[in-house]
Amino acid sequence: MKIANVICAAGVSGYFNKDLEAARLGARQDGFGFIDPPVTPGFDQVLQPGQALSVMLLLEDGQVAFGDCMDVIFTGAAGRDPLFKAEAHRDVVEGPIRELLIGRDCAEFRPLAAEIEAFRQAGSQLHTALRFGISQALLHAAALAGRRTAAEIIAAEYDCEIATSPVPLLGMCPTPQEFMVEKMIMKRVDILPHGSFANVANDLGPDGQKLIDYAAWVSQLITKKAGEDYHPAIHLDVYGTIGELFGGDIDKIAEFTGRVAAAAAPYQLYLETPMIAASRAAQIQAFKDLRAALAQRGHKVILVADEWCNTLDDIQAFADAGAADYLQVKAPDLGGLGNSIEALLYCRRRGAGVYMGGSANETDQSARLSAHVALACRADFLMNKPGQGVDEGISILTNEMHRTLALIKARQG
Repeated sequence: MKIANVICAAGVSGYFNKDLEAARLGARQDGFGFIDPPVTPGFDQVLQPGQALSVMLLLEDGQVAFGDCMDVIFTGAAGRDPLFKAEAHRDVVEGPIRELLIGRDCAEFRPLAAEIEAFRQAGSQLHTALRFGISQALLHAAALAGRRTAAEIIAAEYDCEIATSPVPLLGMCPTPQEFMVEKMIMKRVDILPHGSFANVANDLGPDGQKLIDYAAWVSQLITKKAGEDYHPAIHLDVYGTIGELFGGDIDKIAEFTGRVAAAAAPYQLYLETPMIAASRAAQIQAFKDLRAALAQRGHKVILVADEWCNTLDDIQAFADAGAADYLQVKAPDLGGLGNSIEALLYCRRRGAGVYMGGSANETDQSARLSAHVALACRADFLMNKPGQGVDEGISILTNEMHRTLALIKARQG
């Protein structure tokens, strides 16, 4: 099956882009937005609507495969590419990328995806958002050409075995939206609520008590609202603020983290990015030191790596070092979906916990294809996306996984 044309359409992503550095420096909020100016290059505001560029591949039989280019919420931070602006990248897709793809056989995903990864424009690799979206379109095209699900394409090309049941979901909602946590509990989300604790003064408080109180509140709400057959884990993403609060002192971070875990009990605490170091090597060492300090104190906390764990090479380095209990494969940060697939499978081979993450700033299409990747690579869990409205992401991902598994089972007889 050959690609007959490549067409672009500018659109919107599932959430917003946010200037992490401005937020960490205490940018003042005004309603949902912020009063203060951004500090990270490329931003026009501290918080601004995310953009998407939809890449459509018109196949020779008239079918249309597509993928969406976008970046993560905290773009431009911790080694990431700059803020993605859709129209600024249209020309490269409608120019050299179109020339590269027209007339090419799309029956196999992996070879063309590798070409997109290797492509250079003015000596530089394509923006991660472009590689992410174009690779989605190529995976969708291979599935259409082969009349199979995207999960089956991945399993065949990467020699992996598709999961036989849906991958557990990590729910995600803004920290202040307490009713959304209750919705997650009602829908029996496996891990919740993620939250967003990006500013020490606003989200943790001078002694961190706000975070402890929040963990206790979530724990109490689960106990109050859930039945005995529901025992989720509590996942909190703190974007390095605990490390900031304690000046990077590992012993103090470990002691405080133990207090958060006690507040979350009887539910297991998953803590994402307790600190952000100045480099990947420093981040890996800090995570290893914190794991050792927690073990020494008997605190059972699951550490999750995100910042400085952005690329395939980063994830392999974290996995090799045994730096965290789980590594997030933050799909838009890795560029092409082939890198996410390779990262998930590498972690499985190394015995490292790994989840198919991403961003609320994704779209319905990128979320659906992420579900196929998670199933094919047997990720430990899958982040709920797009958006932060809870219901939409749960519906999109759960239904896509159930449809996929039902189709595969039916074909197997």
